[in-house]
Amino acid sequence: MVTIQGFPVVLLPGPRGVRLVSTARLRDPVLNALIDTEEERRAIEEIESFSSGRLTAERRGTASIGAGEFVRAVPHAAFINASFAYFRPRELNRFNGPERGAWYASLTGTATCIAEIIWHIERELARIDRFATRIEYAELFASFAGEFVDLRGLTDCPACLHPDTAVGYAAGNALADAVRRQGVNGIVYPPLRDPIGTNLVALFPHAVQSVAQGDVLELRWEGKPGPIVRRVIA
Repeated sequence: MVTIQGFPVVLLPGPRGVRLVSTARLRDPVLNALIDTEEERRAIEEIESFSSGRLTAERRGTASIGAGEFVRAVPHAAFINASFAYFRPRELNRFNGPERGAWYASLTGTATCIAEIIWHIERELARIDRFATRIEYAELFASFAGEFVDLRGLTDCPACLHPDTAVGYAAGNALADAVRRQGVNGIVYPPLRDPIGTNLVALFPHAVQSVAQGDVLELRWEGKPGPIVRRVIA
């Protein structure tokens, strides 16, 4: 059996996963209201191409991802590419760092995604000591196939899944670097926020396939941890 850092590499049979993204990414550019002609549209698109981090990355690449890695001419390519072009500039996530994004998804449904989002948002709200905000998220469904490192069913919790982010995120990024070097598509792992769930991280844009939008959900905090969650578009 092929392994990376002692973890097995498995062939996934094309499971369907869901990711939640802020609905702000779904809205048309604000300058669209000013467009009357195709000439004006081309001018606006040219302006956007120089102010959009995603479009700049698609055109030039970034420090750690080449322009040729981004996908083109596939449904919702902009969403796929944005997940790799945008990242936290000074902090790690579990399997990606401040120079390269990744596509995180749940293979066990939207509830697992919500649990992950609540943990991350409430960590930021706790920093400012103000649990009052409202955010809308859209479901993005995608298929995945090919080889993935499998962290499910392990006897001992690996360092990359350690609940202390100072430990887990550093180890997770080291594993992700090794996975990319071997050309393996990503990692399947048990989420910390949902003990019965399964998460997946795709480390290459081409590993995210057949993206389709689902419902829109609202998460609203009203002065304390634990948001009210409701579907606003079904």
